[in-house]
Amino acid sequence: MNRPRLALTLGDPNGIGPEVVLKTLADADLRARIEPIVVGSEAVLRTHAAKLGLEDVLDGLTVWEVAPNVDIEVEWGQTTFRAGRIAMRAVERAVDACLAGEADAVVTAPISKEAIALAGYDVPGHTEFIAARTHADGYTMMLVSGGLRVALVTTHLPVRAVADAVTGAAILDKVRILDASLRRDFGIASPRIAVLGLNPHAGDGGVIGTEDRDVIGPALAMAHADGYDVAGPFPADAFFGRRGYERHDAVLAMYHDQGLAPFKALAMGGGVNFTAGLPIVRTSPDHGTGFDIAGQGGADASSFGEAVWLAAEFVRRRSGAATS
Repeated sequence: MNRPRLALTLGDPNGIGPEVVLKTLADADLRARIEPIVVGSEAVLRTHAAKLGLEDVLDGLTVWEVAPNVDIEVEWGQTTFRAGRIAMRAVERAVDACLAGEADAVVTAPISKEAIALAGYDVPGHTEFIAARTHADGYTMMLVSGGLRVALVTTHLPVRAVADAVTGAAILDKVRILDASLRRDFGIASPRIAVLGLNPHAGDGGVIGTEDRDVIGPALAMAHADGYDVAGPFPADAFFGRRGYERHDAVLAMYHDQGLAPFKALAMGGGVNFTAGLPIVRTSPDHGTGFDIAGQGGADASSFGEAVWLAAEFVRRRSGAATS
């Protein structure tokens, strides 16, 4: 597969999604190595291109329109139901194209969770929506920056609900999915997975919560018995402080901010969000809509660019064209 067909969704029309897509596609080398298909509103794309002086990027670009015959006005930095609806229609079109074999992967620009809720979508985010639409047996959110890979047991949950969601079955399921993805997508023959604890100091033997001793520990013992190379539970603060991630192929965190806060500090804006376990390849940048800087031309497109490169790499590896 010489030029993977990548469906690039524009994200929220009022945010920086169209900007980072345009800036990424201004890279001639990248453009020569993939077949980009922009999915969204062409009117929105042209408005952003004109605002940013990037009209030349549109030359020869394939755009799949999701809002035909609709008069769309970009409202920089605003949260609107119309923007949420257009953003999610693009996701639907791109995912369905991958399932139908019309595209090889999808790279999603940021959406506004508030805007898609206004548009009637009862989902916490991209990850859960795409997993449901692809009928995935299981999935996990993974953030990637070079050799730093951080996956999550729970994703978009309120903190008060996290402890109840951290079960032995959930941990085993995520270990299975993570191990399979490390082998299939990253080409790692014998993955080593570090698992973080839930409580401060991984519970201190049950003094600060019993989940690490009574739930996570037994789950890891079962995973090890099943042949998975897992270690932990590690206290999360010391693990990252001592650079423990350098001795493992991936880290499995218990909840969103436990894994993503240190990841984003270490990745310095170049991280990629990858949904492991899906029947399709899906990546995205590790940042949000950037409503506060939308339309100003200052958005950093490096994370979206890395998401495109990683998606192309995964497509080639899954097709058997790449070697580890």
